[in-house]
Amino acid sequence: MMSRVNDDMLDELRQCKAMVDERLRQALPGGGGNYSTLLESMRYSLLDGGKRIRAALTIKFCEAAGGKPGDALNAACAIEMLHSYTLIHDDLPCMDDDGMRRGKPSNHIAYGEFTAMLAGDALQAAAFESLLNSELPPERVVKMAKVLAKAAGAHGVCGGQYLDLSGEGKEHTKEELLEIYSMKTTALFSASAQMGVFAGGGTDAQAAAAVEYSKAVGLAFQARDDILDCTSTERELGKPIGSDAENQKTTLASLLGIEKCEELVEAETEKAIYALKGAFERAEFLKTLVYYLASRNY
Repeated sequence: MMSRVNDDMLDELRQCKAMVDERLRQALPGGGGNYSTLLESMRYSLLDGGKRIRAALTIKFCEAAGGKPGDALNAACAIEMLHSYTLIHDDLPCMDDDGMRRGKPSNHIAYGEFTAMLAGDALQAAAFESLLNSELPPERVVKMAKVLAKAAGAHGVCGGQYLDLSGEGKEHTKEELLEIYSMKTTALFSASAQMGVFAGGGTDAQAAAAVEYSKAVGLAFQARDDILDCTSTERELGKPIGSDAENQKTTLASLLGIEKCEELVEAETEKAIYALKGAFERAEFLKTLVYYLASRNY
């Protein structure tokens, strides 16, 4: 798969990351007076690290739908703020209890549990503030806000995390596991893609194609994560490995085995490519990105 990844795609990914990082720094400046530590905690998780894959999906789906990158920038920042909030909360002792994230101490290790909790809460609010500050027609902004709210709530990442944590120590079926992944992981990919289409003024048919694409990408991404948790190193991933086994969590890798899990990644990758056919004229980046994610080793 790696042979299909080209320098142009990687350059575009870096350009998206640079644009988003700059806007995020502007959105969360220093200061804060008596609550400056809270803002510092927010910046700690939001600004340091991360490939900005979800933000790139928003920007590139906007372009594929006929828009400009700037049209999607606020939405791209919103999805990264929401994603950072979920990572902060996922690492908390009451949840996954992980002490490392992106090669450095998790937020609650660096700032304490209550500050980390509030930093996550504040980043979720900041996500909607960023989105609602978009200089786009109101009807587009409303569509994007509805998509983001659904992804953030009980039918998205919160529901997925609940199912994940409440299922620790229990053996899941493949169907149960796919339900968790569709909410916990795929929901944010789907929101990223749909918001991009709406930011670019795309059609409902294009939004539907983006959903199908992102469902496949999200599942392949999570399956690849499960594989890496078994085969990679803490140094490569920047976070603890083997935590799924320690917490007695069923994963696709433990349920299917590494080989079958790799086959699932390839099958979902092809589904994602197929979903784009006929829906977008400018989709080369989106096609190549799928192969990049499927073959990543970190």
